[in-house]
Amino acid sequence: MVDVDSAMRASAYGGGKRRKKSNEDKEKEKQSRVLEPFDPAAAAKKETAEAYSMWIVIIYGLSVCMFMRYVFMPTLTEPTRALWLLPMLLIVSIPSLHKIMVPTEYYEIFTMGNWFRASFLYFFSFIALSFILVNPPLGDIAAPAIAGGIDIETNDAVVDARWSKGTYYLETNQDTIDIVLGMAVRDNVNAETAIMSASVWYRGEMIANLSDGVVSELDEAQTRFDEVGDNWTRGHQKNTLTGDVLGPKVASRAEDIGLAWDISGMELGDYEIRINLSEVGDPWELNTWDAVYTINIVRVV
Repeated sequence: MVDVDSAMRASAYGGGKRRKKSNEDKEKEKQSRVLEPFDPAAAAKKETAEAYSMWIVIIYGLSVCMFMRYVFMPTLTEPTRALWLLPMLLIVSIPSLHKIMVPTEYYEIFTMGNWFRASFLYFFSFIALSFILVNPPLGDIAAPAIAGGIDIETNDAVVDARWSKGTYYLETNQDTIDIVLGMAVRDNVNAETAIMSASVWYRGEMIANLSDGVVSELDEAQTRFDEVGDNWTRGHQKNTLTGDVLGPKVASRAEDIGLAWDISGMELGDYEIRINLSEVGDPWELNTWDAVYTINIVRVV
């Protein structure tokens, strides 16, 4: 049986034996500690080559972006996969473009690392410039939309209400119910210029035509929304950081255009709220948005 002291002494003795370094190992170790001499001419040449590459790629990305925005996009009526697929495929042309435009003495020092960095620079240049050219004030491809779904004014006949994934679940203690339906139009430029078509359908038939015109002309609907004030069933939207009240959940931004309508004698069942919003776009002639919301009314004891 071996005691602890004996085992530790044996381990220390065994670990103390080290293989002596050969002359070859010492020479390699010595060489690894030597810094390579700095060559100012080679460094300047490399910097010049990378400067060539940077400006070529940035100008190339700008040119492709301008072509897509002012030549290709006006021929379309809506977004397509070609808008991002075509520019991405052009990445393979970057080495060939360098070979044509960069002097041979600089092109010869490019490596795979240069092509990798150039591809990323092209990609991010194109993305950044695209966001600038298709958004206000240079363009507008985003259609107006409903800001925060739909809601109803608080009502004594409503036992419970819940909004989830485009459906408004409404529980009542009556066979029929009168509600004030509210929603708001939101746009990245001016929601008042949007054209809105909205209607209520029940069992395949239209029972109410809420809107069919420019939002700015819906004076009665805007006044009715303001009359409801804070009495919306879904409550208010709060700032997640400060906790400040931003406004009703259906119109949480100051620029949202709130609209409300009285709908009387709604029976039990499912109702569809069909909405279409459109505006004049740039470069597309028309930006459109459609949605169908559902109001599910059931009676509870």
